[in-house]
Amino acid sequence: MPTHLITGAGSGIGAAVARRLHERGDELWLLARDAGRAKELAALHPGARTLVGDLGNPDRLSWAFGQQTMPDRIDSLLHVAGVVELGRIGDLTPKAWHFQLNANLIAPAEITRLMLPQLRMARGHVLFVNSGAGLSAHAEWGPYAASKHGLKALADSLRHEEHENGVRVTSVYPGRTAGPMQAKVHQQEGKEYDASRWIDPDSVATTILMAIDLPRDAEVNDLTVRPGR
Repeated sequence: MPTHLITGAGSGIGAAVARRLHERGDELWLLARDAGRAKELAALHPGARTLVGDLGNPDRLSWAFGQQTMPDRIDSLLHVAGVVELGRIGDLTPKAWHFQLNANLIAPAEITRLMLPQLRMARGHVLFVNSGAGLSAHAEWGPYAASKHGLKALADSLRHEEHENGVRVTSVYPGRTAGPMQAKVHQQEGKEYDASRWIDPDSVATTILMAIDLPRDAEVNDLTVRPGR
């Protein structure tokens, strides 16, 4: 059965993807920020394995993974986790930039680096859940958009570098998707949150599964998903 390593499996798009893959019997490895969160994820997806590593501290990921049992092969590495903190450029400190760049860009790059041997062996797939902000930036979205623009560059470079190893790379760019992150964004924007206005996480999960399930003769490079309401 295919083996998937998923970040952000605790809520939103990541939870929907993990549930769908779990229901069809695939093997799951779920990344958690700490041991307590790992227990929660294991209870949510019985039979899944967990890894502990803090995306906010990518310099420690190599050490953290070195203390744990790792998967022997990875058929797909799904980078779904992300953080957002809105603010105007003139008001943002380096701490606000590091918070988003670490979790949204540097940690995915480091996890990918550490997992490349398993991905190459399986001729696997790396999928980055990016954002519409990875294609265009708006006021107060500077650090988040910068991290997502960087994530696009990471995916594009990786695709060229790993093509000869049979590793496929996909970027998915969802528009506003219902979930805890969207509720937080609305709070920061001072707007009322209505989940029914936005994409259901399960709809994004459908596009992700389509990309990773394609036969070997095809590869989705970039996939944009927008609210249909």
